[in-house]
Parts: sequence; structure tokens; C-alpha cells
Amino acid sequence: MTRFLVVLTDVRPVEGEIRDERRAPERRRQVVGASSREAADRIAGAFMALGMVRAGRQRVKVIAVGRRHGPVSVGGD
Repeated sequence: MTRFLVVLTDVRPVEGEIRDERRAPERRRQVVGASSREAADRIAGAFMALGMVRAGRQRVKVIAVGRRHGPVSVGGD
């Protein structure tokens, strides 16, 4: 089953030509787990209403973690 993380981070200036989130990730302010994409989108929407996000000082990220394993289909007669 796929889970989602909704992450509220501080925006930092670009160092060099690109942002490298693996080497230098943005500082996390809040991390919330959600069990469905719909729930993650609702949480992200609430975060996006915050003044710091609207002012461009923080950003909201929705990250899928894990894999959803659907039903296995087996062919046969």
C-alpha cells in the first residue's frame, strides 16, 4: 500500500545552478503522514493556506513512500 508524506519546508536560496535535495535538503518544519492521496492533498491544501507558504518563504511537498500492491491477476482456464 502506498503511503504519502506531506512535508512543509523552508525555502532557501539556490546555491550554484541547481537545488540538490539529496545533498542539501531544505529544512523541514512539519511532516504529516497520510494513508491516501486524497488525504495528503487535503493536508497539503491546508498547509498552502498558511501565510508563510503564500508569501513564498515555505513550500509544501507531497511525497509517495512505499508501493501499492494491487491484486495479482493469474491467467488460466
